[in-house]
Amino acid sequence: MAYEKPILYSYFRSSCSWRVRIALALKGIAYDVVPVNLLKDGGQQFSAEFKAVNPMQQVPALKIDGIILSQSLAIIHYLEDTRPIPRLLPQDLKKKAQVRMIADHIVSGIQPLQNLSILKQMGEKKMEWAQNCIASGFQALEQTLQHTAGCYCVGDEVSVADLCLVPQVFNAERFKVDMGPYPTITRINKVLLELEAFKVSHPSLQPDTPAELRA
Repeated sequence: MAYEKPILYSYFRSSCSWRVRIALALKGIAYDVVPVNLLKDGGQQFSAEFKAVNPMQQVPALKIDGIILSQSLAIIHYLEDTRPIPRLLPQDLKKKAQVRMIADHIVSGIQPLQNLSILKQMGEKKMEWAQNCIASGFQALEQTLQHTAGCYCVGDEVSVADLCLVPQVFNAERFKVDMGPYPTITRINKVLLELEAFKVSHPSLQPDTPAELRA
């Protein structure tokens, strides 16, 4: 059965959206973008139109193969199951577990604590809050990566863990986190940003990137 071109509901600076954009780029999947501005009009994610797409009122959401998926890791795992080349999860079971561990560390343990909905509630303390949340998570992540990393987060193949790392480092830099204590994170991030899939999916190159933030 032939399906229409996938549609990604995305916000240029959303780290969750960026993870999915990297996966789509790595797997060579062409798609259309429907921008969802998380700040304009009180947040377009709260519109009735978008709520019909994703009742959680969050980006990303992906229309693909006749279904709509939300939650970045669920989307990425579906892409991995249905379009397994190139592989983003190692075949070695121990390495696969490490990839999932690192991805969850970022996706569950760091990013939600400095997400837009939380920062809105922090008022004037939002910068300090975000810095503390990221620094605390990065201290643990740096220690973990010292045991798992090769060129990338786990060994020498790009994995789901790397798709989660780069957007989180972008957030850290945006919130002016001192990256000095995290040399392993910094090294891996630098190498990954040289890869084409990470370049084309970057927030500075998206259809909804504001002119003043475009590369």
